[in-house]
Amino acid sequence: MFGNLFKKDEVKEETPNQWIKCPKCTSLMYYKEVEAKQHVCPKCNHHFRISAQKRIESIVDEGSFVEMDDNLAPIDPLKFSDKKSYKKRIEEAKEKTGKTSSVMSGSCTIGGNPVEIAVFDFSFMGGSLGSVEGEKIVRGISRAIEKNCGFIIVSASGGARMQESTYSLLQMSKTSAALNRLHQKGLPFISILTDPTMGGVSASFAMLGDIIMAEPDALIGFAGQRVIKQTVGVDLPEGFQRSEFLLEHGLIDMIVNRDDMHQTLSDLFKLFKKETKKIETVYEPESIVENEEDTVSK
Repeated sequence: MFGNLFKKDEVKEETPNQWIKCPKCTSLMYYKEVEAKQHVCPKCNHHFRISAQKRIESIVDEGSFVEMDDNLAPIDPLKFSDKKSYKKRIEEAKEKTGKTSSVMSGSCTIGGNPVEIAVFDFSFMGGSLGSVEGEKIVRGISRAIEKNCGFIIVSASGGARMQESTYSLLQMSKTSAALNRLHQKGLPFISILTDPTMGGVSASFAMLGDIIMAEPDALIGFAGQRVIKQTVGVDLPEGFQRSEFLLEHGLIDMIVNRDDMHQTLSDLFKLFKKETKKIETVYEPESIVENEEDTVSK
């Protein structure tokens, strides 16, 4: 359900010696047991939400990640305020996470293959997409083109950041246009959808991957179930916004457990590399015509 979007099921790291209750199967487990399985419930395979840092550690080759653009920070161009000012919300998010935005981006290797990566952190303002997040993604794509390597986005977001209004919505087209440049260069983009991937993120780059993979039982969609039901006026299938339903109906390519993510990505990038070499071999230009006179004579 969309109502569970902001439910805090992330494993808390600050208190040792704690017991964790799984929100799915309600099993009580010692936190080290869950940590040993990369924050996945050993009883029912529920994937807890994790920070961008932990996500990166589980995906990339050990010690290979170099963070880029960490100096970028959001501003308040509209002087937006609801119950709190946008400026205050940014300060609180910085204090809570130690980050300046909901995206960590940088360079790494996966299975020895050079890759550029951008990872959303849901704990920073619900992983919302703002102008800084869009800029980090576009810069990551530009680096991938420059280095002639693949690009990954791991999404965990409630959607576009309302406090930035049109500035935020423009990031949807900005990132999509940058991904088109990557596609024109024949470089792979892998999109990984985690719980939750909603709103403007799911309506733009999250669904543009050459390969779209998701974690088990991830909430993926645009609007909430209740909103959709009120709009279309019909009962909706059970679990229609979960990754298993999307796989069954062809909207994503695969569901991958967190434990298997690193190896799966490594295999995919090796496959892309092989296919690129085959294409270069088959379509390698040959100097059939020496000059214009040869062309005329033929």
